[in-house]
Amino acid sequence: MERYQRIMLGNGLLVVLVAMFAGFMLMFDLIGGIEYWPGKMINFEVYGTDAGWVRAHSGGVSNGLLVMVVALALPKLGLSTRMQAWTCWGFVYIAWSFTVFYWLGNASSNRALTLGPSALGAPDTIGIIGFLPGVPSVVLVVVLLWVAARGVLAGGSSAP
Repeated sequence: MERYQRIMLGNGLLVVLVAMFAGFMLMFDLIGGIEYWPGKMINFEVYGTDAGWVRAHSGGVSNGLLVMVVALALPKLGLSTRMQAWTCWGFVYIAWSFTVFYWLGNASSNRALTLGPSALGAPDTIGIIGFLPGVPSVVLVVVLLWVAARGVLAGGSSAP
């Protein structure tokens, strides 16, 4: 179990780190570059929108924290060794696939939300690459949260 906790904590921290980079991208997008001295700018454009960078930043932080919270709760979930592995790797996959979704969705014509045309726009390759890894995560996160909640509420605990 400790190995799974370390894997989850490490990946959760890395997902939050990537989310911090999305925060930088938000700042660069808002001010049009980077200020290296008061009033002195290196101007450049950042792909995407400020709203997309807000989503990548806040969503990434939320997903990273979710993985870390579940990692710390793992001893209290009363899961079998097999389900601990599924929970570990499932949440790691979820967090990274949503991170890819946020970053690529911000570059996509339809926010990587559909494979076909939608009210947001036509599909593109970047959007499809952002969409496909996230599809299993939408179901997996619900299933794994249910399994974890059921384990806690059933009173199971493998911790002393």
